[in-house]
Amino acid sequence: MTKVAVRDGESIDRALKRFKRKVEQSGVLKEVRKREHYVKPSIKKKLKARAAEARARKREKRVFVPKGTNP
Repeated sequence: MTKVAVRDGESIDRALKRFKRKVEQSGVLKEVRKREHYVKPSIKKKLKARAAEARARKREKRVFVPKGTNP
């Protein structure tokens, strides 16, 4: 549970901004969105494989430049 105490002389807007930042950092909303719908294990497996392929393609795109040479 994320809590934010309003400090003396602090506006509600400022406290709300701190609260939103804490919630974002804790990953609560990300977890809620993830659990919003049931995903079958077979679909989960496909999504994971697709993400791995995308990461591999991204790694391939990076050009290796040896140290000491200018592109």
